[in-house]
Amino acid sequence: MGDITELIARAREGDHAALDSLFKAVYPELRRIAHVRLRRGFPDPELGTTALVNECYLKLRDAQRVDASDRAHFFSYTASAMRSIVVDIARAKATERRGGQHVHVTLDDDVAGDLAAEQEILRVHEALEEIGQLDKRLVQIVEMRYFAGMSDPEIADALDITDRTVRRDWQKARMLLAAALS
Repeated sequence: MGDITELIARAREGDHAALDSLFKAVYPELRRIAHVRLRRGFPDPELGTTALVNECYLKLRDAQRVDASDRAHFFSYTASAMRSIVVDIARAKATERRGGQHVHVTLDDDVAGDLAAEQEILRVHEALEEIGQLDKRLVQIVEMRYFAGMSDPEIADALDITDRTVRRDWQKARMLLAAALS
């Protein structure tokens, strides 16, 4: 555990070798988080668990620095990166459907299901942007829970708050999301 904290500190300073070692050390946990997100019906069958983790790694590597102070904050940070990746892909697919690229569709393709899932991701993202204007912590809780599948204790640890506060904020965020999505 101390090694991970040290790697995070070095990665925060821009040490790419430390970031590589950090990803190697937490890779199984990142795969679990990515699997949870993709299991919820992400519409791109080509984006698997490994691809999402690799995209997350590339996104963090391109950022030059890791903005996290410890293990819990690192996972919060990666949840935000995964959200960004999933939203970017959903946007690209929506653009393709509007004529950006011609797509060959067969009668047994589930285009309606894919489109609904993409639209849901984009609607949730837009709603989170609105909620972020009111309370950034609510957005972090939704990212960690919805996009990364983290548990209440994991979220509480990452945000340095109590489990009860996480549950209360999750309830508040769900109400605000429901209102924004309706």
